[in-house]
Amino acid sequence: MGIVVENVSKHFGSFQAVDQVNLEIQSGSLVALLGPSGSGKSTLLRLISGLEMPDSGKIILTGKDATYQSVQERNIGFVFQHYALFKHLTVRQNISFGLEIRKAPKKKIQGKVEQLLELVQLSGLGDRYPSQLSGGQRQRVALARALAVEPNVLLLDEPFGALDAKVRKDLRAWLRRLHDEVHVTTVFVTHDQEEAMEVADEIVVMNKGKVEQVGTPANIYDHPASAFVMSFIGPVNVLPSSAKIFQSSGFESTNPETFLRPQDIIIETVSNGTTAQATVSRIIHLGWEIQVELTLDDGQMIKAHLTREQFDELKLAPQEKVYVKPKDAKSFPLYYSI
Repeated sequence: MGIVVENVSKHFGSFQAVDQVNLEIQSGSLVALLGPSGSGKSTLLRLISGLEMPDSGKIILTGKDATYQSVQERNIGFVFQHYALFKHLTVRQNISFGLEIRKAPKKKIQGKVEQLLELVQLSGLGDRYPSQLSGGQRQRVALARALAVEPNVLLLDEPFGALDAKVRKDLRAWLRRLHDEVHVTTVFVTHDQEEAMEVADEIVVMNKGKVEQVGTPANIYDHPASAFVMSFIGPVNVLPSSAKIFQSSGFESTNPETFLRPQDIIIETVSNGTTAQATVSRIIHLGWEIQVELTLDDGQMIKAHLTREQFDELKLAPQEKVYVKPKDAKSFPLYYSI
C-alpha cells in the first residue's frame, strides 16, 4: 500500500478542516483529491506530506507509520501551484538542488538532471532561468525538481491552477504520460472536475472535511454515492421530484429533489404519453455538442445536451414546442450543499 490515512482529523481553531478521514491509496497510482474550497483536500495533502500534523489518527507511508515524521524523513516530493522555483538558479540548478542538499555525487547529479530534463521535455533549456520560461515550462521544472530525489510519494497542490486553460489542458495529458513512465505514487489536489476525470486513476471526493466517495472517474460519474457527489461531478439539473417530467415518465421518489444529467434527457417532437411538454428557450452550439435550454410547462428550467447528429435530426428551433422525458434520473435521501 502506498498511503494509508487512518481516522485522521485536523482543527484550525474552531474550524474542523479534516474530520476522521480514512483513505487507502495504492502504490504507483495517480489519485485526485477533488472538492470545493474549504473541503479539506489541501489540508489532507499537507498532512500526508508532514507540513501539518494531525490532531488524531495515523499517516502510514509505504507500510511505515509516518504520523510524526518530518518532511525530510518521509521522502516526499511536493509541487506547489506557484512553482516555488529559485529565481537566481538556472533550470539545471533548480532540478539538482535537492540532490546537492543530500550531498549526492556530482556525477550522479549531472546524469540525473540530464535524464529529468529529457523526461519533462526541457532538453536544451537547462541553462535558462525561470524568468525565461513559460508558465507551463516552469511547472515542468518544479515537477522535475520534485522527482530528482526519487520520492516515495509525489504530492501536487493544484499544480496547474495558475496557468491558462490551453496550457492547463496540455499539461494534464503530459502529467498522465509522465506518471505512466515513472509510476511514483502521486496525489494531486484540484477543484476542477474535468482535470480530475481526465488525469486520475481514482478520485477522492471531499466535502466539509470528510470523504464523500472514492472511485474511478467512470464509477463516480455513473454511480454517485450522494447528492453532493452528483451535483459536484459534471453538469446536472436539480428538480423537485414532483415535477411533471417525472410524473409523466412514471419515475417516483419519496425524496424532495431528483437529479437529471443533461445528456439523460430525451427530446422528441411528438408526444407519446410518457413525455412532458416543454418549450425550447435557447440553443447553444458548443462545437462537439449542442446545449438546449428548455422551459417545462410547470415553469421548471432544464438543460439538455445533444450530439450534433441528434440535433440535426430533430431540427430544433427557439420557441418550438417539444416533448421530453428522463432516460435516467437519481434521487438521494440526504441533504447536500456546496
